[in-house]
Amino acid sequence: MAISVGIGYDSHRFADDRRLILGGVEVPHEMGLSGHSDADVLTHAIIDAVLGAAGLGDIGEVFPDTDPAWEGADSISLLSTVIGMLRGPITNVDATLICEQPKLGPHRPAMVARLSEITGSRVSVKATTNEQMGWIGRGEGIACMAVAAVNLD
Repeated sequence: MAISVGIGYDSHRFADDRRLILGGVEVPHEMGLSGHSDADVLTHAIIDAVLGAAGLGDIGEVFPDTDPAWEGADSISLLSTVIGMLRGPITNVDATLICEQPKLGPHRPAMVARLSEITGSRVSVKATTNEQMGWIGRGEGIACMAVAAVNLD
């Protein structure tokens, strides 16, 4: 069995008049995230991790933000497209969201369920703060790191 591991990172700033979507789940908050698509920072980091593990480039190459086709795109659909590009299954995903607000604990089970359903794999979603340091600590946005393992057989 040939397992390959990839790392993904994404960040988006908060914006008014947007829904906050994380892992395909709408999280109640007064602001959403700014981006060309739905700005689902969690799913974007996972997409980059999966693409990296499979040696298929990155999210900007596969879904360029200069292409109007991806404007407002549902990131879960983008993840499904990437999964269709793989030769083998995703074996697991581990992701950490970094933000001061909103509190994500109550929403993590729904995120894990949605992402597990789409990836067909074990998914772990964790959340932490940035201890009030930097742009994340000032509540200006959310970042996410993710690792994915893909079976290349």
